[in-house]
Amino acid sequence: MSSELSLNINIKEPRWDQGTFMGRAQHFFMVTDPRNVLLSSETLEEARVIVENYRAGVVKPGLTEDELWRAKYVYDSAFHPDTGEKMFVIGRMSAQVPMNMTITGCMLTFYRTTPAVVFWQWVNQSFNAVVNYTNRSGDAPMTLNQLGAAYVSATSGAVVTALGLKSLAKRLPPIVSRFVPFAAVAAANCINIPFMRQRELKYGIPVMDENGNRLGESANAAKQAIAQVVVSRIGMAVPAMAIPPVIMNALEKRAFLKRFPILNAPVQVGLVGLCLVFATPLCCALFPQKSSMSVSGLEADLQEQIRQTSPQTTTVYFNKGL
Repeated sequence: MSSELSLNINIKEPRWDQGTFMGRAQHFFMVTDPRNVLLSSETLEEARVIVENYRAGVVKPGLTEDELWRAKYVYDSAFHPDTGEKMFVIGRMSAQVPMNMTITGCMLTFYRTTPAVVFWQWVNQSFNAVVNYTNRSGDAPMTLNQLGAAYVSATSGAVVTALGLKSLAKRLPPIVSRFVPFAAVAAANCINIPFMRQRELKYGIPVMDENGNRLGESANAAKQAIAQVVVSRIGMAVPAMAIPPVIMNALEKRAFLKRFPILNAPVQVGLVGLCLVFATPLCCALFPQKSSMSVSGLEADLQEQIRQTSPQTTTVYFNKGL
């Protein structure tokens, strides 16, 4: 019997059952593993070659199933699922924990002055804009003008929202003021993500049948995809921005932090990082990456097109983005 690896392993799909939350969680713990950010270009290229060769029916001699799946997840962590292009490093989901723990920790630490709020909200929304564009659904490019307009609109809206909430919190107890960054981030996500993915809302995203055959583009599918991403992103922010303020409010009353206030930011960043290590994959897992909707929920003209070209299709599938 040949010991060569079987070609029947479906690496187009995740290793774990995506019909269950636990299966999706296992998948996203791999995709968002922050250690993947440190992988060299050579390692990423090697993973790309293994995956693309396997899909073409070529197996590297001596390759094991575990090594194949490892290559698949290294590949998925760095290359866009629709375009196949290598993603900008800070836009990858594996960069979410180290980037967000730093930015969120600083937002929670430096929330008392208006310049600090403006600066860190701008940094956060600039980072989010990169992530939202990098992990967009579909393969239609945005022009530089469209990208610039989306970025300015998204970041401006987020900063204005943060300042408005900060002014409202002035007469509230200090512990409530600590939650202003979270409220601002939640509101800003509702602005930033649709703006950075506005092309999808206008022109639609690719929808496929169960065999992966492209059936057309749907703006209705884009609306569902973006709504799910907004919910997931707000969910990621809840533990990281709600738990550390409560802990820090208690710690700052202790003699240790009063004596060494310089440790405030590092402690806060560490607490945020601990929350994000779990919140990021678990909230990504709230909805399947390969989302679906009934054909009856699509635009009328696309429904008619599908009835003519693929009459047996009742459900379409699409990459919702991250």
